[in-house]
This record gives sequence, structure tokens and C-alpha cells, in this order.
Amino acid sequence: MKLKQNNFMSKLNIGLTQEQRQGVIILLNKDLSDLYLLLIKTKKYHWDVIGPQFRTLHQLWEEHYQALTTNIDDCAERVRALGGYPIGTAKGFLEQASIKEDAGNIPAPNQMVAQLLKDHEQVIRNLREHIDECSEKYHDEGTADFLTGLMEQHEEMAWMLRSFIEGEVIESNGNRLGVETPTTVEAR
Repeated sequence: MKLKQNNFMSKLNIGLTQEQRQGVIILLNKDLSDLYLLLIKTKKYHWDVIGPQFRTLHQLWEEHYQALTTNIDDCAERVRALGGYPIGTAKGFLEQASIKEDAGNIPAPNQMVAQLLKDHEQVIRNLREHIDECSEKYHDEGTADFLTGLMEQHEEMAWMLRSFIEGEVIESNGNRLGVETPTTVEAR
């Protein structure tokens, strides 16, 4: 995406070439697109969830979409700090995102959780690749660090979602019921 830049803006001199910054901006706009679609899906599921897990999921997803909203703003501002322009249209987000919408579908609550988990894991995989590219290819450790923070947040959200749908009963000693655990070898 190329936009005309204002001629009054001073040239950026932050230790990255125009090519390095442009490469990072492309990566950030892809991440921004995924985050925006994930926000939309999370909000939609937050509104549509029903059943015995309603309150738990409704509250969890409110926490998630609030974090996503902050991350979206931070990602767009990072693009601007590097002299670029963030994608800001639904069409642009849909074209750049690696995750897909769930249009016209209202899945069961556990399916909603599974879909969001799948999307968070896709975002995590993308962020891992983008962290490496920012650091190794574009030498932008600041953006690599920024993306690492985002990845850690998505890892935590994915963990919460995964924990919700594992569906196995855990004993107080940490063993899962119905799953064989290795026996301890007695000291001789």
C-alpha cells in the first residue's frame, strides 16, 4: 500500500533504511490485519455465546477484546512511528489477514473457543516469523521486541482458551483422570 507522503514531514533518521522500514511496515500491517479480524470475531462470539458457559466466556472474551483493541492501536502507532501508514479498511484487513472471518455462523460455545484458539495460534506463529524477520532481515530490534510482547499476550490468551476446552478432570495432585501417568521408581 503506497500513500503520498506530506512533503513537510522531515526525513526519518532512526538508523533504519527506507527499505528496512518498509519491510517492517508490511509485516506490521499483516499483523494489524490479523488482530483486527480476531477482534471482530472475539466481539461477535462475546455477543452470541449462550449456554451454561455464558458468563465465563462472555467475561473472558471481554478481557480479550479489550487487550486486542489496545494491541491494534499500538500496532498502528508502531507503523506510524516507522513512517508508514496502517491499513484502516475492512477490505485491506481481509486482503492482508492470514485468519478468516466466521461470517454468518454462530457455532456452539466450545466451537467458538476452538476457533479463537486456532486463530490465536496462527497469530503466534506469524508473530514468531515476523520477530525473526524484523531482527535478522531488517535489523529492527525495537519492532522485534514490540512483536515479542504481542506474542506473549497471545500465548496467554491461547492458554486460557485451550484450558477451557481441554475438558479433562484434573485431580488435586495435578494428574489427569483417565490418563496413565508414569509410576515412580522406588529407591533401592
